[in-house]
Amino acid sequence: MTEPLIYELSSPGRCGVLLPELDVPETALPEGLLRDDLDLPEVSEVQVIRHFVKLSTLNYSIDKGFYPLGSCTMKYNPKVNEDAARLPGLAGLHPLVDEQDAQGALAMMYHLQGWLAEIAGFAGCSLQPAAGAQGEFAGLLMIRAYHLDRGDTKRTRILIPNSAHGTNPASVTMAGFEAVELPSDENGDVDLEALRVACDDTVAGMMITVPSTLGLFEVHLPEVIELVHACGGLMYMDGANMNAMMGVLKPGEIGFDVQHYNLHKTFSTPHGGGGPGSGPVAVNEKLLPFLPGPIAGVVEEASGDDEAPLYGWVMPEKSIGRLKAFHGNFGMIIRAFTYIRIHGGTGLKAVSQYAVLNANYLLSQLRDTYTVPHDRFCGHEFVIEGHWKDAPGVHALDISKRLMDYGLHPPTNYFPLIVPEALMIEPTETEPKETLDAFVEVMKTIAREAHEDPELLHSAPHVTPVGRVDEVLAAKQLALCCVPIPDWSARTELKTDLA
Repeated sequence: MTEPLIYELSSPGRCGVLLPELDVPETALPEGLLRDDLDLPEVSEVQVIRHFVKLSTLNYSIDKGFYPLGSCTMKYNPKVNEDAARLPGLAGLHPLVDEQDAQGALAMMYHLQGWLAEIAGFAGCSLQPAAGAQGEFAGLLMIRAYHLDRGDTKRTRILIPNSAHGTNPASVTMAGFEAVELPSDENGDVDLEALRVACDDTVAGMMITVPSTLGLFEVHLPEVIELVHACGGLMYMDGANMNAMMGVLKPGEIGFDVQHYNLHKTFSTPHGGGGPGSGPVAVNEKLLPFLPGPIAGVVEEASGDDEAPLYGWVMPEKSIGRLKAFHGNFGMIIRAFTYIRIHGGTGLKAVSQYAVLNANYLLSQLRDTYTVPHDRFCGHEFVIEGHWKDAPGVHALDISKRLMDYGLHPPTNYFPLIVPEALMIEPTETEPKETLDAFVEVMKTIAREAHEDPELLHSAPHVTPVGRVDEVLAAKQLALCCVPIPDWSARTELKTDLA
């Protein structure tokens, strides 16, 4: 049964909101502020509440169900993080407050900088970048500043594997470099021969994602780092996938010069809906003077055992400058601080171990049903092909749309581009085995449907308020209007609920 729209429930005289009496003089509104054609429905308070609550239940979120988006890492956000971010002394702190009145916030940022540097084996860290892509941009600007500071002006190229994150080439271009794509070999690793040919005295550095977007740990990583360093370039690690390595590998200790983190992926701060992101960047000793600033630092040491040091803002000697108004996405910084503080080193290592375990468990259950382009031990995510030779009309998009009928968010589609009909799946460490098993059952069911009744996939989804749309056209011709709210009890038993 489809319920009537709220406009259809309108009846003259009903009032959904009772406003309090004015405590200021009544004043006429400016001419033209109110629209005469705005035909708002006249409904009761209970009708208003029910309308918006039902709309809210249509939103899919990590608190509602499984979210296997590869690369994006939509994992559970602990509620204690939210409590910490809402503490009045932090949430109400004005960014222009004097340093002496913000010692708690400065101390927290100072320690988080140190923890992030320690986790990845670097000398220092800046919390300024507001997103992973801006962290990439900051790292590349530091590489550029490093070479120019030494008078080396001919280094204009950045090497990027074709298995890298999609933002890498854009960041390279924004930083004024030329992006040079490197092919992968048959195993999904960087082609070492192609790298050797590309390494010359025009190379400023190399960006590489570890694990790669194929979900693979680079087998030749030591050789890759050695080749780039040998030609005078610096190594940038895209640390967006650090949640596969915490407590296991420190990139700074194996030769990387700079790395950004995604707090909204590895350290559980909220992600999705356009933000908020946070992309702190960490560096080794040679890039330490170039960090974006200001950063939190100790400006006066403690005078006694019972005294605390005085914290303040410090600008690195050769800083590339400020990247964001004020001091980064402070709410995300609080959440990441809380997450790390609660887990400690042992807990963070367990996070990575379970992330890798869950991904390899799913891969082991699906490899006989779906084609795995590089069937190796994977990181925290893996890639399968969403098509079959004996079901040529079915594509990855059809599988994703059909997943929605089972109450599941689809995985990442058509990325990385080097895999045909790619489905990139990441279970994260926060999902229990029961959820993973249910996901496997649904994926195998959809595979059977693809062969026995492909039209079922082509016409999916069937239970959402809006069916399949022309997504390209929809992005160009927005049509924002009310839609009927379906009766979700009409789901068939086949549509598994993984809540």
